[in-house]
Amino acid sequence: MAEVGLLPFARIALQVCRAVLPRYRSRFSKHQFTQPQLLAILCLMRYEDWTFREAEVRLSEHRELRQALGLASVPDFTTLYRFLQRLDEATIDRAVGETVRRLRGTRRKGRRRARVAVDATGLAQGAVSTFFVRRMHHHGQKPLQWRHWLKWVVVVDLDQQFLLSQMARRGPWNDCASLPAVVEAASEQTRIGLVLADAEFDSERNHTYIRKHLGAQSVIPAKRGKKTWRIHGVRAEMRRAFPRRLYRRRSLIESLFSSVKRKLSARAPGRSLRTQKRQALLLGLSFNLYRLRHR
Repeated sequence: MAEVGLLPFARIALQVCRAVLPRYRSRFSKHQFTQPQLLAILCLMRYEDWTFREAEVRLSEHRELRQALGLASVPDFTTLYRFLQRLDEATIDRAVGETVRRLRGTRRKGRRRARVAVDATGLAQGAVSTFFVRRMHHHGQKPLQWRHWLKWVVVVDLDQQFLLSQMARRGPWNDCASLPAVVEAASEQTRIGLVLADAEFDSERNHTYIRKHLGAQSVIPAKRGKKTWRIHGVRAEMRRAFPRRLYRRRSLIESLFSSVKRKLSARAPGRSLRTQKRQALLLGLSFNLYRLRHR
């Protein structure tokens, strides 16, 4: 996206990163750059869809941006890459939790429990144009080589449109069994009253977890299996009298995916799966920082 609102985003990103990370990894560090500064730069890279080299060039050209981040010098692109390799998922989760705490703080007290939706979307591994891929297939008359992609699973607050929890893994993958883990992580951030999900997550076990463990209402269409199959429990209730009016709000999570891919990035770049997963999780953190900037 265009470099609009870069300074406010950088200031908020640095504040959040300072709340979840110590200044230095150890007392033997070079003390040239702090960990919050490097994490804030990684968030800026996801916000503007920069590469490591582009981040180094932009920081060297933008004096106000360096001042907003408290940088006395510009970190080399290899410094940013090595910091990304050291970054763990727990740190990103804590940063997402800090953004959720600040975003939830803007809500009026006494409101009902959160209405959330669970869904997954694919992120490209690189910057190859889909038009170029189709054109090569059309002229070459050869089948496209099967490639994996990164699958990004998120839990979204539908009323305020921000992420509560997230996970990433290589696709294609059936995420039905992943629902309890991501919803459990979201419930640690806020009280949940309603969970919406599409047919991919259709499972009696998921309904039981949401209703008995969280005490929330679950709405998932029962479309797995044939219509002639006999189903029982909540799935039978979903097939007999599906609450369509409640389920309509699930489409809001698709709006969030569209916003992320249009305004931030649709990629999770990296040569290794570990790097791609970190990039996807940083994308979710950057979107919450983007939402926090507009509060």
